[in-house]
Amino acid sequence: MSAADDRGRKAPCSYCGDLTSLADDNPWRPFCSQRCKTTDLGAWLSDRYSVAADQDDDFTPPGTPLQ
Repeated sequence: MSAADDRGRKAPCSYCGDLTSLADDNPWRPFCSQRCKTTDLGAWLSDRYSVAADQDDDFTPPGTPLQ
């Protein structure tokens, strides 16, 4: 898909849900504004978001003595 094709495409902002342009000239894409981009980053940095992971029963943290 070319940049000209993206110019008219819109999608919901990844943070607030308002429609935003996906064009290359939107410096905040996939967000609608600097505020949404910064707020979303702050949520990740403060652990309000997380990615689920499977528990690995064989995992031993570094520095743990082996039995």
